[in-house]
Amino acid sequence: MDKAIIGGTGVYDIGNSTSMEVDTIYGKAYVDIVNVDGEKIVFLARHGKGHSNPPHLINYRANMKALEQLGVKYVYATAAVGSCNENYSVGDVVVIKDFIDFTKSRPNTFYEGGETGVVHTDMSEPYCRNLISKFYDEAKKLSIDIKGEAVYCCTEGPRFETASEIRMYKSLGADVVGMTNVPEVVLSKELGMCYSAVGIITNFCTGIGGDIELHDIEGAMNKNKEAVTKAFINVFKGELNQNNCKCKDSRIRL
Repeated sequence: MDKAIIGGTGVYDIGNSTSMEVDTIYGKAYVDIVNVDGEKIVFLARHGKGHSNPPHLINYRANMKALEQLGVKYVYATAAVGSCNENYSVGDVVVIKDFIDFTKSRPNTFYEGGETGVVHTDMSEPYCRNLISKFYDEAKKLSIDIKGEAVYCCTEGPRFETASEIRMYKSLGADVVGMTNVPEVVLSKELGMCYSAVGIITNFCTGIGGDIELHDIEGAMNKNKEAVTKAFINVFKGELNQNNCKCKDSRIRL
C-alpha cells in the first residue's frame, strides 16, 4: 500500500473501507483501507471521522509515521482554506505550491538529535512536482476548474485570524490561509514521501469579505470534494515513479 489520501475538513471518507489502528512511537493513528479496482489506498481523516481533533492538537507525527509504516510513498491531501486573494472565491479549487508557517507550538520534525540525529530538509519544492502535474491532467479530464496555484499560510488555530493578521499574511505573499498543512507537508518530506495538497476555498478570510459560517464551509466543500478525490484516485491507478521528482532526496543528514 504505497498510496494515501489525507482528507481535511469535510472529507471524512472516500467509500467502503476497512478501518485500521496503527501503533507508532508517537501514538496511535487511525486509517481506512479502501480497495479501488484492486488498488489498495490508505485514507486518513486528518481531524478524525467526527472532526474531533482541533488543528493544533492533531498528532501529525503519528499520522505520517503510520503512513510510512504502511509503506506509503505517495500522498494527496485536501485542505479547506480561506482566501485572502480576491481572485479566488468560495468553492474554487487551487493547487498549493508553497507555504508560509505561522504555527507556534507543534512538534514539526522527526529529527530532534540524539538517536535520530540531525537532519535539515530541503524545502525548495515542498509539494511534489510529479503529483501536481498528474493532478492537473486528471482534473482536466474530470472538468475540474482549477483557478490557479496558491501560497498557503498556516496558522495555529483553532481561532480564525484577525483582519490585521490577514493583511500581514497577504502582504507576505499568501493567497490562502489554513490551520493544518504544516507540519504535515514538512513531515512527509522528512520521510521521503511525495506529497501534494489541493485547497478548496470555503470562505474569504477575515476582513476580505463576508462572514465565516459553518454552512458556507460545508457547502463549499461539497461542491468539489468528490471530484477532487476522484482525480486523486485516478492518478493512483496509474504508474508513479519517485525518480520524476526529488522528494525522496530532500533530507540532508549531518
